[in-house]
Amino acid sequence: MAEHLHISSGTKEEKYSTLLPQVKNLMANETILMANLANLAAALNETFRFLWVGFYLVRGEELILSTFQGPIACTRIHKGSGVCGTAWERAETIIVPDVNAFPGHIACNFASRSEIVVPLFGKNGQVWGVLDIDSEKPDNFDETDKKYLEEMCNMLHE
Repeated sequence: MAEHLHISSGTKEEKYSTLLPQVKNLMANETILMANLANLAAALNETFRFLWVGFYLVRGEELILSTFQGPIACTRIHKGSGVCGTAWERAETIIVPDVNAFPGHIACNFASRSEIVVPLFGKNGQVWGVLDIDSEKPDNFDETDKKYLEEMCNMLHE
C-alpha cells in the first residue's frame, strides 16, 4: 500500500504540527531502522524542500553517511568535526544560521547556507547518530525546528 503525506501550506509551526502525527503513524508499526530513517528524511524533504536532509550513524569514532534526500554528501565525518561531528561530541542540537561563520564547517555542498543537526539518543543516553538538515536559505532554522525535529528524532530507535 502506498503511503500518502498531507502537507500543510501554513506557517512553519503548522507544517510541523501536521507532519508530526503522520511521522508517528509511519513509524508506529515499522521495526526496521533504515525504513524509518528513509521515510523521515523523505517526509521532511517533501514538506519543507530543504537542500539536504539525511542521517549519519555512529560507527566507531566516525559518523557514516546513511539514508538521505538531496545531492551527494560527505561519507565520513570525525567526532568533533564540522556541525555534525560537533553535535555528536556535545550531544546537543546545533543551529547554524550561517555555515560560513561556523569554525571547521565541512562544505559537502557549497549551496548550503544554514544548517541544523539533531543528535539521536539511545536508551543508554549515548548518541548513535545525527539528523542533518541543510538549507540554501541563510538563518532558516530556529527553536520551532529544534522542538519538532527533536521530537521526531526521539521516535527513532537504533
